[in-house]
This record gives sequence, C-alpha cells and structure tokens, in this order.
Amino acid sequence: MKQRFPWPDDRLIKAAQDGDATSLATVVMESQPHVRKFAMSLCASPQDAEDAAQEALITLYRKIGTLRATGALASWMFRIVRNECLRQVRLLVSRRDEASADPEASAERSAEDAVLHRLEVERISAAISALPPDQRQVLIMRDMQGLPGKTVAHSLGLSSAAMKSRLHRARTALRHSLAVTDRAPDQAIDLPVGEDSRP
Repeated sequence: MKQRFPWPDDRLIKAAQDGDATSLATVVMESQPHVRKFAMSLCASPQDAEDAAQEALITLYRKIGTLRATGALASWMFRIVRNECLRQVRLLVSRRDEASADPEASAERSAEDAVLHRLEVERISAAISALPPDQRQVLIMRDMQGLPGKTVAHSLGLSSAAMKSRLHRARTALRHSLAVTDRAPDQAIDLPVGEDSRP
C-alpha cells in the first residue's frame, strides 16, 4: 500500500505566511513529496525533475508571503514546477539551435529575426511539454540531449525496440502539433524523420 502524504493544512500555511519559521519549514517538508512527484511526471529526466522540484521548494521558502490564498498552494507549486520544466526544454531547444547555426548568419541576425526565433523556440517548447511524459522523456533524451539510443533505452528501462517505437510516436505527435499551428515556411524546424537508426 502506498503511503499518502497530505498537503499542509490552511492554518499551517497561514502561520508560515505570517513568518513562523517552524511552520514554514513544515510547509516546505510536507509539500516536497507532491512537488517531486509532479516534477517527475513532467520533466524530461530525473535530474531535470530534481532541479525543478528544488527550484519550486526554494521559491516556496522565499516567497510564501506572496501566496494570495492558502488553498492555492498546490496549484502555485505545480505552476512553478511546470514553468521550470518548460524553461529547461527551452534551454535545450535554444542550445541545439545555436549549435547548428552558422556563426556569420547569427551575427547578422536582425532584432526582428531574434524575436521570431524566440517565438519559434517558445512554440516548440510548448509542443514538447504537451507530449505525454513517456514520449517527452525519450524525445528530449534522444533528440535534444543527443544521447545514444542504447543509453536512452537503458536509462528508461526499455528494450531498444520499445524505445524506438516510443521515439517514433513522440516525433510524429510533435510534428502534428507543430503542423497544426500557423507558421511561416521559413520558420520550419528540422526534426529527425522516421525510426531512430542511430545506435
């Protein structure tokens, strides 16, 4: 039987908001299992999930006084975790794009091009974060982080065939999601096509 962890009650949250250090420590401690579980379901890797959970708990510790309603703690924490996971995906997309960009072309990029690029990164990041967690993990590990297929399969506890199948579904879903939104032809992003043929 799984152990269930309750969220902190309203009185405890109110005391923490009023500056009681013991209540604040208890709120952070009682929120931790929920925050970690949510981060694990949303982020691409366990390391990213741990980073997002830590960021959310630090924000809770520092800014609990800005929480408007004590009953909104769970949604506030989940929003922080979601935003952190999305930020990590944006960084990966941006780094991948910068690594493949021509240095001379990027030096000549206009302010308008920079804004369009940023919007495209946001659009791709949102589409990736909307994927189911199992597809998002394999897509980010394989296509964004560039990990070998065998490494991805092993770290996710999958056979190579299962990993390739999941990756194919993720790429197909991502392509479909990006095709649905309006975009100019010159803003298209190249995504790997078909099954994963790399080792």
